[in-house]
Amino acid sequence: MQPTPFEPASLGPLRLKNRLIKCATFEGATPEALVTPELIEFHREVAAGGVAMTTVAYCAVSPEGRTDRHQIWMRPEAIPGLQKLTDAIHAEGALAAAQLGHAGPVANPISNQAKALAPSRIPAPMGMTLCRKVTTDDIASMLVKFRRAARIAVDSGFDGLEIHFGHNYLASSFLSPLLNRRHDEYGGSLVNRARFCREIAEAVRDEVGDEAAVWAKLSMYDGFPGSLQVDEACQVGRLLESDGHLDALEPTAGSSLLNPMYLFHGDAPRKEFAASFKGVMRWGLKAVGPFFLKEYDYHPGYLLPLSRQLREAVSMPLILLGGITDRASMDTAMAEGFEFVAMGRALLREPDLPLRIEADPSTVSQCIHCNLCMPTIYSHTRCPIRTGERVAHGDVVAPA
Repeated sequence: MQPTPFEPASLGPLRLKNRLIKCATFEGATPEALVTPELIEFHREVAAGGVAMTTVAYCAVSPEGRTDRHQIWMRPEAIPGLQKLTDAIHAEGALAAAQLGHAGPVANPISNQAKALAPSRIPAPMGMTLCRKVTTDDIASMLVKFRRAARIAVDSGFDGLEIHFGHNYLASSFLSPLLNRRHDEYGGSLVNRARFCREIAEAVRDEVGDEAAVWAKLSMYDGFPGSLQVDEACQVGRLLESDGHLDALEPTAGSSLLNPMYLFHGDAPRKEFAASFKGVMRWGLKAVGPFFLKEYDYHPGYLLPLSRQLREAVSMPLILLGGITDRASMDTAMAEGFEFVAMGRALLREPDLPLRIEADPSTVSQCIHCNLCMPTIYSHTRCPIRTGERVAHGDVVAPA
């Protein structure tokens, strides 16, 4: 019998009250790289809104692994705030997950005051410079950092750990034949390019055992020629499944380096993104906006065609992401064999949307996929329509 989205389900050692997960969307609420009351309230509200688990993003494993310095990195000083955060989530009856990762070439080396890292010497766009090529010693050190970050997360009360293998962050960049030009055991063949991801998953699982659920966000397609393609991503999924270290996979798509809108679909807020930066970055985004921030038509479950191919390739649990905003898309996910669904932008607009859909399956999300929330990650992530802000994109004004 087909499961329903609002019935309990198991994810590794966890028992979730339903099959709805708040996906990782950077909150822009940690200016000192530590938990703030704003971050706690952000996730408390979502937890109270009916999801089974909410994911904190983004918890970098090291200071240079942040996209910029205004992000949490997992260290002892962060534990007290993280414990307050998970306590607040648990008090609302939800579970807490931490997204662990290293930004790699997506990091801003100027902000972090540290070189961006990549499998090869490729451009680091945020710093207008080149990345430093990761050595095998760096990889060994990175595995230790993932272990430490996982331990800090579990000791801080997190129930689940999502490892970031997407969007051309460090682990994902190793998967890309375009970005990974190595000739050692971490480059060349797909098995070699997938080695780093597999070692990270092993290290995290070895550290936490069954103290937490562990899954990975895995890119299925980077969104541009020459990089990771869906058939290779499915092979990576099979390798990760065969290793047995992960409880689930969450297929995603797009590249934060070259094609970020492929993940989101809908309108591309180019003017608003440019306005979020200063100096040369602002002018650069204005110039390359039409090429860098492309528009893709939005439709419910827009990542389903890619994710379906992974569903056919592996038997482990999968979390469907992308355009899950109503009961119909949730039911479609269940019918297609996905064990869980992940929601993002719709919860920025309406944190209580899951409760309302459960009460009335005909509920329609108020999210219009304008993506004006995306540029707000630099000033506290929010839905500008919900907060009543006047915005340049079509002069949208929220109703009184």
